[in-house]
Amino acid sequence: MTDILREGERLDDLQRDGLMLIQRPDWFCFGIDAVLLSAFAEVRENDECIDLCTGNGVIPILMQARTEGKFFKGLEIQEDVADLAKRSVAYNHLEDRVDITCGDVKNAVQIYGARCADVITCNPPYLSEEGGLINPTDQKAIARHEVYCSLEDVIETASKLIRPGKRFYLVHRPFRLAEIIEKMHKYRLEPKRMRLVCPNANSEPNLVYICGIYDGKPGMTVERPLIVYDEKGEYTEEVRVMYEG
Repeated sequence: MTDILREGERLDDLQRDGLMLIQRPDWFCFGIDAVLLSAFAEVRENDECIDLCTGNGVIPILMQARTEGKFFKGLEIQEDVADLAKRSVAYNHLEDRVDITCGDVKNAVQIYGARCADVITCNPPYLSEEGGLINPTDQKAIARHEVYCSLEDVIETASKLIRPGKRFYLVHRPFRLAEIIEKMHKYRLEPKRMRLVCPNANSEPNLVYICGIYDGKPGMTVERPLIVYDEKGEYTEEVRVMYEG
């Protein structure tokens, strides 16, 4: 453990297949939104997958464990965060299934090539820069705010990486849903599935998951809302299955 961990880092148990993830609490630790995205995304046998804005690599690491996908790539612009993700891949001996690259989402086509993926996932920064000045060296600010890439950058890039008829999965905040759908249509990612997530049965949704098909036919299924916590403040059975299944 001492050989792979750096100062300020810890190993967190992902609660499946003995997988561990290196994290730094003073940077940005993964949340339930990433776990639920790995469950929402449909990955079929031999699919090639790319996770944009991968951060500490939790999404490709979880998806390789829960699916029959062929290979999983993660793209992260921050060099120190990408290095952390690479070390998690190495710690779990996943080099034959997961690869992390340090690079800009806007340059992803140059990095990977066009029409190279069957599945694109992204848990991007949720907030635009309109809220004021943001420290561009603060890892938490970069994870939360569109410092290096915008929502449109993510969707445009996904549309160039994905093969015709294949799937793009995004998690975001519901207050930006109209913008998300507008941008997806602009870049030929037809919205096909959508699910809202509520913290509990009496609260408004705070997350939205959406799947788009490149050059897909019109028609979207809106799934029933996912409730995260029951009346006792514990995960609902459906959420527990997503963590464990």
